[in-house]
Amino acid sequence: MTLATGARLAVRIGGSIVLLLGLVIWTGRADELKDLHILIGIIVVVALWTLAVLAARAGVPLVLVGLAAVWGLIQPVLGLTQANLLVGDWHWVIQVIHLFFGLGVIGWGEALGRAIKSTPSRPVAP
Repeated sequence: MTLATGARLAVRIGGSIVLLLGLVIWTGRADELKDLHILIGIIVVVALWTLAVLAARAGVPLVLVGLAAVWGLIQPVLGLTQANLLVGDWHWVIQVIHLFFGLGVIGWGEALGRAIKSTPSRPVAP
């Protein structure tokens, strides 16, 4: 298994787990799982950044790589600060935005994984 395949799997599997945990936490029935949600979420973002580095090295357009990397930066910042954003009746808006960005992390991981696979190999300088 290549590093790109492993990172892509981490985004897929970890992202799915984080989404499920997030939905359970959102219902208010599992606040004790927040730390696990955060830990796996960080692993998913690191996997996305790994894909971004591999994509850049493979010659994937830097605009795609940069957007994915920035998306991966916004997600944990939003997640770790969301408790203080739009508190009260409108807090659900922040939760939906966080969910949207989480789905986006998975999408960006898939996009980078496909781009890496479809980019012709180029020789690595010694």
